[in-house]
Amino acid sequence: MGEKRNGLILVNTGNGKGKTTAALGMAFRAWGQGMKVLVLQFIKGGWKYGELKAAEKLGPNFEMRQMGEGFIKGPGDQSLEEHRQAAQEALEAASVEISSGKYDLIILDEILYAVNYGLVSLDDVLGLMKKKPESLHLVLTGRNAPPEVIERADLVTEMKEIKHHYTKGIPAQKGIEF
Repeated sequence: MGEKRNGLILVNTGNGKGKTTAALGMAFRAWGQGMKVLVLQFIKGGWKYGELKAAEKLGPNFEMRQMGEGFIKGPGDQSLEEHRQAAQEALEAASVEISSGKYDLIILDEILYAVNYGLVSLDDVLGLMKKKPESLHLVLTGRNAPPEVIERADLVTEMKEIKHHYTKGIPAQKGIEF
């Protein structure tokens, strides 16, 4: 007799490192329990991140899609419209997959960055949260989680930066940041 699953909405936010890493740890745990996992990355794209290489080896129950255009330089980024188009496509994919019933856990990686940069609307994100089936676990990551997202979530974790190697001039390290 299977146990009833109460699908949770989980949010990893804050200015510290580790939001995506924590979500992927949860995904790895779920996969290990025989669950089907989907990770949709709203910003990342173009790079061959280590987690993407790992996901390919995990087989059909662990799917990761880079939907973004890569790093956003800031509000004056000339490619903001390309980022917006990619984020809208990721939002549509998220909507389809959340309703599909194919997955036990879906991670919307960096979706909160997409909201902060105006690439997707807060209302659209709240709509995704609302349409989540009862048994689906849904994870949202990114800085500055809006109060409305926090209110609807079951679990919110804030990563707080205490110290970061960038401030010493040490660049992103293979296996740590990518």
